[in-house]
Amino acid sequence: MKNFPWFENYPKEVAQNIDLDRYQTVMDIIDECLVKYGDKTAYISMGASMSFSKLDQLSKNFAAYLQSIGLQKGDRIAIMMPNLLQYPIALFGAIRAGLIVVNTNPLYTVREMTHQFNDSGVDALVVLANFAKNVEQALPKTKIKHLIITQIGDQLGGLKSILVNFVVKYVKKMVPAYHLPQATEFNYALSLGAKASYKKPQVNKSDIQFLQYTGGTTGVSKGASLTNGNIIANILQISEWMKPKLKENTETMVTALPLYHIFALTVNCLSMLMIGATNVLIANPRDMKSFIKDLQKYPFTVMTGVNTLFNGLLNQPDFKALDFSKLKLTVGGGMAVQRAVADKWKQVTGVSLAEGYGLSETSPVLTCNPVDGTERNGTIGVPVPETEVVVMDENGNILEKGQPGEICARGPQVMKGYWNRDEETAKVFFGEWFRTGDIGVEDEGGFFKIVDRKKDMILVSGFNVYPNEVEDEIAKMDGVLEVAAIGVPDDKSHEAVKVFIVRKDESLTVEKVRQYCKTCLTGYKIPRHVEFMDELPKTNVGKILRRSLKEMEDKKRKEAETAS
Repeated sequence: MKNFPWFENYPKEVAQNIDLDRYQTVMDIIDECLVKYGDKTAYISMGASMSFSKLDQLSKNFAAYLQSIGLQKGDRIAIMMPNLLQYPIALFGAIRAGLIVVNTNPLYTVREMTHQFNDSGVDALVVLANFAKNVEQALPKTKIKHLIITQIGDQLGGLKSILVNFVVKYVKKMVPAYHLPQATEFNYALSLGAKASYKKPQVNKSDIQFLQYTGGTTGVSKGASLTNGNIIANILQISEWMKPKLKENTETMVTALPLYHIFALTVNCLSMLMIGATNVLIANPRDMKSFIKDLQKYPFTVMTGVNTLFNGLLNQPDFKALDFSKLKLTVGGGMAVQRAVADKWKQVTGVSLAEGYGLSETSPVLTCNPVDGTERNGTIGVPVPETEVVVMDENGNILEKGQPGEICARGPQVMKGYWNRDEETAKVFFGEWFRTGDIGVEDEGGFFKIVDRKKDMILVSGFNVYPNEVEDEIAKMDGVLEVAAIGVPDDKSHEAVKVFIVRKDESLTVEKVRQYCKTCLTGYKIPRHVEFMDELPKTNVGKILRRSLKEMEDKKRKEAETAS
């Protein structure tokens, strides 16, 4: 940390070093904080709230249930649901039972979930009934022994619980029929656990706590083995970094990113647990009207998200009418935050959008912009405590500041490796240095900037074109809602730039886009092809999938070749 001049002016309450031996397990943090914050509200979902003490009781009941059915330390349990009150109960209960948690995207196809369950060797699964139909199809192809099913309203209490479950299933018909007679209902499992005895397992710092799957955007989906030590380090790093802004017992965090995503898991769930913050869970952030109604109800002080989430909110008139007087901090990650979005966020809310950076393999946070009000738009900030970040060439040599290369990092939050994939693990390390696959540069002040993903770089007549740069400029156009850029084959220049645009103004034309680009981009960076779409393909957390756009282009090209 002493090598970074930015730190000299950073608030003195932020330590350059942290005590990595303060806790031995994530379970220790859970045990301490749930008791420490007692009757304070821990989570809010769909108008219902849950205190830390209630979460302590219910998660311990769930841990006892898991132990009572024969699950032991190191067994794997998958949790497959959106942001509901059941999630932290299942998550903390699994951790307290000594199990390895496999966070699973509930929108996975049967093929995707089957791969993940088999690759990780899942022994038990907790799933929302809405997705049980796919589980029914996948289950015979797996070795899962125990199945627990929950419904959306299970933890809302009383009549509301019954009413919500009825409406979801029979009125809105959101639960496809399934037949899983071996499954145990979530609330029944809690009642059984309340009658069983719980024994705290012996867990070590080096034991794996999470298998966090990468999503398969660069090949077969792989499980990053995150140990207790990895997660604890990142919790402490994040908590230290946020000290200038966030205080104990006073914060309300908006959690719109799903808890099964590493960003929300570590930052929103576990790091906010450390300071006794209240988490407002948003089950479906794509329903912007309901989302904004929740923001109206609860005076929020901190919020995390991705570029598309912030952009979506900013394009809702009702969002601009909200009271932002309590908001202290907004952090963006998961994908590049576009300058146009960051500027508009500051204009509307009065609060800067601090961009951070990390990966599933790094628990996730490696760098973050200072939260002291210093604005460094376009950068991903500087390394968090106890973390080293450098830029390397393809041979593993550290480059001088200002030279683009692959961002590499080492620190206590870097994964143990990929689960049962030694060869894949070896590919992403230069000795102790983890290779992120992102191209970036470091400036003289120690701030880093992402240029682009290594695999997304476009080669035009021997010149490198980074999609982020093209997207960032086009996003500034008044008529553009969303934009994505990819490279497509070209006979003359090897590749050419193609952009896909979602319009918010139907008068926007291809010619207007090209004319605008001529004012801000070098000739070879100007899109040769422009296509308007109703929506862009995205992951469930809102990342735009350039890969899907490339696959779509490849399919169209092959069909054209066949037709000719």
